Amino acid sequence: MTSLLSRVAIAAAGVPIVLITAYYGGWALFAVAAVAGMLALHELYRIARTLRPLVLAGYGSAATALVGATVGGYVWMLGGFLLAFVLAFLFAAVAETRQSTTVAMATTILGAGWVGLGLGHLLLIRDLPSYGRLAITTVLLTVFVSDTFAFLGGRIAGRHRMTPVVSPGKTWEGFATGAVGGVLTSWIALYQEAIFADGWRPFAFGGIVVVAAVVGDLFESLVKRDLGVKDSGGLLLGHGGMLDRVDSLLFAAPAAYFALIALGEF
Repeated sequence: MTSLLSRVAIAAAGVPIVLITAYYGGWALFAVAAVAGMLALHELYRIARTLRPLVLAGYGSAATALVGATVGGYVWMLGGFLLAFVLAFLFAAVAETRQSTTVAMATTILGAGWVGLGLGHLLLIRDLPSYGRLAITTVLLTVFVSDTFAFLGGRIAGRHRMTPVVSPGKTWEGFATGAVGGVLTSWIALYQEAIFADGWRPFAFGGIVVVAAVVGDLFESLVKRDLGVKDSGGLLLGHGGMLDRVDSLLFAAPAAYFALIALGEF
C-alpha cells in the first residue's frame, strides 16, 4: 500500500470516530483522547528509552490531567499534570538506572506535559459554554485540512525546503497550501456564528491554529531527529505512529483554546 493510499485509509477510518466523539463530548471524547494519549506517550518513551524515562509516572500524570480536564476544567487538569513531578521523584528515588536522574525525570515530565496538556486542552475546548461543539469541530477540521493540503501541496509543487535541518520533507509551497486550506476551513465553519464579534476574527483564529499545528509538527520532528528515528511508530501505516498523527493537535489545541478566549466572548 502506497503512502498516500494508507494515509487515506487511516483518515477514512479515524476521522469519523474523532468527529463523532467530539460531537457528543463527555466521557466518549475522554476515552478517545486517553487511548490516543497513552499510545502516543508509549511511542515517545519507547524511542527515548536510552534516556530511561519513568514511564509509569508519565502515564499516571497524563491520564490524571485528562481526567481533570473532563471533570473539573483547567485547574484540575493543571493539577493532574503537576502530579508528574511527585511521581517522577518517587519512581526516581527507587529506580536503579545508570542514566542521569535529571535527564530521566525531565524526559518523563516533557512527555506528560506535551501529550497530557495538549490533548487536555482539546477537552477544555469541547466544554466551552455555548459553542464548545462547534469550536472543537472547527479546530479538528482546520488541523486535518491544513495537514492534508500541506501534504498534497508539497508533493505536487514543493520546491523550496522550509526547514532543511529539522524536517527536510516540508516545503514552503506545502505550508502555503496548507495555510490557505486551514484558514478557509476555519472561516467557513465559523461564518455567521456568534463566537466572534467581528468578521476578521475567524481568519485570525484559523491562522493561529494553522501556525501552531505546523510548529507542533516541527517540534515532534526535532525530537525524533534528536532521538535518531524517522517515525514514532508504525501503528498507523502511512501516518507513522500515533504521536505522528496527533503532534499538530498537541500544539494547536492549547493555542486554539486561548485564541477562543482572547478573540471570542467566553
